[in-house]
Amino acid sequence: MSRRGNCHDNAVAESFFQLLKRERIRRRIYADREEAQRDIFNYIEVFYNPKRRHRYAGDVSPVEFEMQYFSRL
Repeated sequence: MSRRGNCHDNAVAESFFQLLKRERIRRRIYADREEAQRDIFNYIEVFYNPKRRHRYAGDVSPVEFEMQYFSRL
């Protein structure tokens, strides 16, 4: 943690939630809370982690990045 007022504290989380809202939540109307939870879980586990490339991770998905990391160990 850094000091109060440091703009880089929440940069990763804010970036993720901005993408989540833009790509998934704003395009749908949910009937209830459980439907929203299932849809968000699906977005994270099925699309965001295995398929979406991340510039910070060398332009590979988090799953590929982990596989490369563990193969080096």
